Amino acid sequence: MSEAPTYEISFYFRKILVPVDGSENSLKALEFAIDLARHYGSKIIVVYAKPRGDLRGDPFERVKLRVAKEGMDIQYKLIEYDPSSSNTPSVLVREVIEGGYDAVVVGARGLSLSTEIPIGSTALSLVINSPVSVFIVR
Repeated sequence: MSEAPTYEISFYFRKILVPVDGSENSLKALEFAIDLARHYGSKIIVVYAKPRGDLRGDPFERVKLRVAKEGMDIQYKLIEYDPSSSNTPSVLVREVIEGGYDAVVVGARGLSLSTEIPIGSTALSLVINSPVSVFIVR
């Protein structure tokens, strides 16, 4: 059973991009985006950007399990890119621009090995280069 919306349609955050990589931080970012969407009537698009030829599976199944109880219509998009001419941050910034997003919600760190770094390169690059508001979730 779905409860009635608790929002009025807003023009602040109509379309929210949530990059995921399967890390716990990216899933926390998705939970924050869901909360925003509930308040603002937003549409959420979960994106996984990976280098062409990368054999790791996409994290969408884990994401779908996490949000199944939320009862929200979330869209999923896989972007594969050529690692010799692009990288994850540049692909995501291009997606923000071409996709007409109003905000980005990203985890502070992804699957990087170093726990000493408080913010990852993808999150930092999005903050610096994105033309829209970027929320960083820790």
